[in-house]
Amino acid sequence: MEWLNEYEKLVIRMDTPKVVIDNAVCPTATLVQVDSARKRGVLLEAVQVLADLDLSINKAYISSDGRWFMDVFHVTDRLGRKLTDDSVITYIQQSIGTWNGPSKPAALEGLTVLELTGADRTGLISEVFAVLADMSCSVVDARAWSHRGRLACLVYLRDEDVCAASVERIEARLAPLLRGDSEASGGAVAAVPAGSIAHADRRLHQLMYASRDQERAFPTPWVSVESWAERGYSVVTVQCPDRPKLLYDVVCTLTDMDYLVFHGTIDTNAGQARQEFYIRHADGSPIRSEAEMQRVSQCLQDATERRSFEGVRLELCTPDRPGLLSDVTRTFRENGLLVAQAEVSTKGDMATNVFYVTGTTAGQAVQQNVIEAVREKVGVDCLVVEEHRPQLYQKARGQDDRDDRNGAGIGLFYLGNLVKRNLYNLGLIKSCS
Repeated sequence: MEWLNEYEKLVIRMDTPKVVIDNAVCPTATLVQVDSARKRGVLLEAVQVLADLDLSINKAYISSDGRWFMDVFHVTDRLGRKLTDDSVITYIQQSIGTWNGPSKPAALEGLTVLELTGADRTGLISEVFAVLADMSCSVVDARAWSHRGRLACLVYLRDEDVCAASVERIEARLAPLLRGDSEASGGAVAAVPAGSIAHADRRLHQLMYASRDQERAFPTPWVSVESWAERGYSVVTVQCPDRPKLLYDVVCTLTDMDYLVFHGTIDTNAGQARQEFYIRHADGSPIRSEAEMQRVSQCLQDATERRSFEGVRLELCTPDRPGLLSDVTRTFRENGLLVAQAEVSTKGDMATNVFYVTGTTAGQAVQQNVIEAVREKVGVDCLVVEEHRPQLYQKARGQDDRDDRNGAGIGLFYLGNLVKRNLYNLGLIKSCS
């Protein structure tokens, strides 16, 4: 049986992605290469690890040959610098392939998650937190997204609070709020173990996708889907303003719609991103109908817009107490502010809450006197205010492009040229030099 054990070890090594990180090849970015015999899910896993570290992916090349694939990412930190922190580099190398989800603000043990979806309106978040405070349920962590009149929210509660209040009573009190005045609004609330949610952002995408209005159609100027019948691929192109986690949102959506990315190129220039993917269904077939192309286009358009928020960012850092979220969000509601996104977390006895707000209509500008009134009510010293627009990735493009044209030395060959050559041979890029 010893030979069998060695064979099993070999299979495990082949299925575990190999990660190579190189800082010598390019003067303006760190290259992260991921290659593996296991295709499905590894691309999303790699992008997810980089996104959770708040790293910028300035360029990427994706290519697969049979069951083997290789992805090359040009990565910087949020300030446009190469990665120099050894702990970050080690984390990337160790995480991809063995990663089971990002760390939470609190341990998953002993937590229950409420998954909330419904028609959004001014004050809805405030009403949800008020109900939970009234039922003596302390919010340990929460994430909320609002997009096109729909709300998706994850609220992490302690198991003992949930047991004391009872799941049935919590759901019964929250469900009418999420339905609002219309039974057709599709509001829903469900309690699940925290450990069942591997990644909060991905789950929010899934909730918003599931609760979308099937009948509404929106123009999709940022996304095109075409057929390449000769090669058996569908070609998806996304062109929009660049922002943090854009690639993650696109890859996450394609993965959850059960498409595989076989080849792709990602590039950013002057704050604009261009992403091109060659995809098939999990069964190997391309997109078959015009209706399906439209559905993919619309879903990707939604995914790129959900975090593209412009408004005011309010960060509250203060000692935690019962009813804090209810009081703060009620102040927002009383001053006519709509919470478009929220990130709530607690560590020890401190609460760090970030809210992205607009006027009563999504996207409406917030008046300065309104912000000042909110600060006076909540506490001037603990509420930080800043205008918020999608932060564009920073990079020195000129030198980076020159290095690509010149080959950037031998190091670039083993990190990038193999992928680029495969893409060139398939006709997916114009030059592999």
